[in-house]
Amino acid sequence: MTTDEQGLAYWLGRSGMSNSELARRVKSAAQAWGLPHIQSNASTVRRWLNGDVPRPPVPDVLADVFSAHFGFRVTPYDLDLGDGVLTERSLAYSTSYAATVEAVADLGRADVDRRSFLAAAPFAAVAAVGPSRDWLLNTLNQQPEPGPNVRAEDVLAVKNMFGEFQKMDVLQGGGTGRLILAEYMNQHVYPLLRRTHSESVRKSLCEAAAEQTYLLGWMAYDNGEHGVAQRYLIQSLRLAEESKNAALGAHVLAGMADQATLLGSPDEGRRLAQAGRAGLGRDASHACMADLWALEARALAKLGDKKAAAQAVNRSEAEFSIVRPEEEQEWAAFIDPAYLHGEHAVTFRDLGQSETSEQHAQQSINHARKQQRARRGAMSQAALAASHLQRRDLEAAHSAGLRTLSLSRQVRSTRCVEAVQDLQRRMEPYGKHRLVADFTERARDLVAAA
Repeated sequence: MTTDEQGLAYWLGRSGMSNSELARRVKSAAQAWGLPHIQSNASTVRRWLNGDVPRPPVPDVLADVFSAHFGFRVTPYDLDLGDGVLTERSLAYSTSYAATVEAVADLGRADVDRRSFLAAAPFAAVAAVGPSRDWLLNTLNQQPEPGPNVRAEDVLAVKNMFGEFQKMDVLQGGGTGRLILAEYMNQHVYPLLRRTHSESVRKSLCEAAAEQTYLLGWMAYDNGEHGVAQRYLIQSLRLAEESKNAALGAHVLAGMADQATLLGSPDEGRRLAQAGRAGLGRDASHACMADLWALEARALAKLGDKKAAAQAVNRSEAEFSIVRPEEEQEWAAFIDPAYLHGEHAVTFRDLGQSETSEQHAQQSINHARKQQRARRGAMSQAALAASHLQRRDLEAAHSAGLRTLSLSRQVRSTRCVEAVQDLQRRMEPYGKHRLVADFTERARDLVAAA
C-alpha cells in the first residue's frame, strides 16, 4: 500500500461520507462495542483529520466503521492511527459475531504484513480461561453485517481448500504454507463472514472459517510463534461456537491444551482438555475424544501423576479403537496411529517409563514412514532417542538422533528443531563422548538456521 492510499483523510474521501456521517457511525459502532462514553461529532472528526490522534479504542472503532462500509478489512494501521489494540483484541472471546469477524480479519492482515508487534506478542497462559468457559456456555447473539448473499457453493470452495492446506502442514511443516493460507483467508474467506447468509449457510461458513483459522494457529504453533498461535486459536474457538459444531470447538481446545502443556502450564493444559471433553458429547467424535485423552495424559505426565496419566492413555486408546474414519470430520484425519502413538511415547518418556515409550515411538515411526510424514517421524524418533538415553544406551540414542536430524531437515518446523535441542540437553551428562560430539556437530547447521 502506498502512502497515497493510507490515512484517515484518504479513506474518508473514498467512502463519500461527510464528517457528520462518520461521527454518527462511530457513535453507533461504539454503542455496539459497549462503549457509550465515546462521543463524536463533525468537529471531532475535523480534529482527527488535522492530526489529533484519538485515544484507544477509537482507532479500532473507526477501522470497524470503514470495514463495514467497504466490505473488506481496513485497519487502524491503514488509517495512520497506529496498530490499535490488536494483540489484546485477538485474545478476547467476544460475544459479538461482528466484533469476532473484525478481530480475526485484523489478525490475518497483520500476520500477512509480518508486523513486528504481532511477532512479539506474548503467550498468556490464563488467556484461555474465559474462552473455554464461554464456549461451554454456548452464548451467541449477533448476526453478520449486511451485504451480498453468500451461496453454499462459496462455502464448499472454502472447505475444499482446507484439505489442501492441511496436507501442506502435515507433510511440510507449519513454516511452509502459513502466509499463503493467511493471504487466502484475508482475500477470500474473512470478507464472506461480513455478508448476508441464510442460517444454514452462515453456520457452514463459520465452520469452514473456524477450521482454517485453527490451521493458521497450528501452523504458527509449529513454527514457534506462540503468541500469534494463541490468538488465532481463540478466534477459531469463537467461530466454531458460532457454527454450533461441538466437535470442532473441542478440537480447537485440544490445540490450546497442547500449547499450554508445551509452554510449561500443564495444569492449564489438563483443564482445557477436560473442557473439550465436557463440551464434546459422547459420540460427536471418537477421534477428537482420543486426542483429548492423549493430551490430558501428556499434561498429567508433566505433573508427575503416573497412575492418572497411564489411565488417560488407556482411555485414549479405547476411544480410538472405535473410530470410524468415514464418520469423522476432515480435520480429524491427522488423529491416527502415527500421531497418537507419538503422543503416548512422549507421555511415557516424561514418566520415565522408557520401555513403554520406546514401544509407542516405534509404532508411530512405522506409521509415519508409510505416510511419508517427516515431521511426525522426526518427533517420534526424538522420543525414541530419549527413551534409549533413559536406559543409558548412548549408541542407540545417537542412531535415533541422526534419524531425527535427517527427517527434521525435510520440513520447516520449529518443533522439530526444539526436539533436536532437547536431545542435545539430554546428552549433556555424557560430556565430551565422541557420539555426543558427533551429534552436536551434525545438528549445528539445523539449530543455527532456526
